[in-house]
Amino acid sequence: MVSLSTWVRYIAHKLEYSVSLSWKSYKRGQITDREVGDAVWKNLLQGRLTYLHWNKGEEMVPAIAGQGGTLLVRKIPAADPTRVFVGDVVVLKDPENLDNYLIRRLAAIEGYEMVSTDEKDEPFVLEKDECWVLADNENLKPKEANDSRTFGPVTMTDIVGRVIYCLRTAVDHGPVQNSHLSMRKDSPVLEVELDVDEMARSHKA
Repeated sequence: MVSLSTWVRYIAHKLEYSVSLSWKSYKRGQITDREVGDAVWKNLLQGRLTYLHWNKGEEMVPAIAGQGGTLLVRKIPAADPTRVFVGDVVVLKDPENLDNYLIRRLAAIEGYEMVSTDEKDEPFVLEKDECWVLADNENLKPKEANDSRTFGPVTMTDIVGRVIYCLRTAVDHGPVQNSHLSMRKDSPVLEVELDVDEMARSHKA
């Protein structure tokens, strides 16, 4: 049973998401200023804050099993340092194949100084709206991990969501370890929208 305070926090998150999504559509010229209010209400009443995503590969072991996992992803309509945080497991567009999506952990954001373990590489500072993403699996070489060590910084706008729950098998599932701030923000969303049975039905393993 979801408590009233959880519902209030959840609806506040939905309102913020609806406003953000409608404003994004307005700035792109997809809706007029008269349609903004209707779009906010439509997203608030009909939309969900999460979607299911299937991921397979060794890059995020042990958080996500190599044989694959069904992920519950919280939508991020406009990623910036106030919405995603260092330590979050994020879904982002693959910079080398825009039809593909990667799951990686956010390791650094704008303003961070990046220092390589290779002394030949010059340190550099991540510029505005840039971020650095890494695979969790420390046993993989940088090329195998296919992360920022290979393709460099990515723009925050390439991030489309944050992974908040992972179902590896019908009996092995649980919340994904993100930054403390994100886990607190996502707790009401998880309480209201998590449906393990639905995740199990769509699981491909």
